[in-house]
Amino acid sequence: MSEWNQYIQQIVGHIDICIKNEKDDALTLCELANKLGYSEYYTSRKFREVSGMTLKAYIRFRKLAFALKDLRDTENSVLNIAVKYGFSSNEAFTRAFKDAYGITPSEYRSRPVPVVLRTILKPFDCYLLEGAMNSMSQTHSNGDVKTYFVKIPAHKFLHIRNYESIGYWDFWQKQSRIPGQDCETVCGLLDSIKGKLDDVGGSGQNAGSGQLMAWINEPAGRICG
Repeated sequence: MSEWNQYIQQIVGHIDICIKNEKDDALTLCELANKLGYSEYYTSRKFREVSGMTLKAYIRFRKLAFALKDLRDTENSVLNIAVKYGFSSNEAFTRAFKDAYGITPSEYRSRPVPVVLRTILKPFDCYLLEGAMNSMSQTHSNGDVKTYFVKIPAHKFLHIRNYESIGYWDFWQKQSRIPGQDCETVCGLLDSIKGKLDDVGGSGQNAGSGQLMAWINEPAGRICG
């Protein structure tokens, strides 16, 4: 299964690149299946198995996430944005946008409220796989670690308190049981807010996470996130 998680990660990265470069012809199931070397049926089935949604739905939600940021950050017309992201008409774009976010594109542009975006899927997490520590040790021993300084501007900090968690994975497992505080919802809301530290307009592999740290140790020794 972990092999297919990596394959799906390749696909979702490719999808974002194609959306950014307006290459709709490369976003067909046929093209994506060929990229992996599997049949359309098998690729579609495995994508849904790993992600919990159809490939078509995922691409649609990602296009809407890109479109929302164009509405927020540019002065392009609603029609031009609709065409840019493959919608057949202004009306089709408006219907899809309202179904996804509960507000029309014009209403959002005049009052850009936080909404839950479909952030890029990250089904492959090396830290949850056996042998991850070994691969990290190899990286360190090869001298690939680089030290550098980053100046972080003033910013807001979202803190979710959970004293029962015992680490990153356990934190989000517990949060997933609380409506509105699961990882996808929190990251989706952050991704819709302009000015995040890693805000790259929805066009990068890291888009959608903000500066996310799932757990920290307090001075008293307790763990929270």
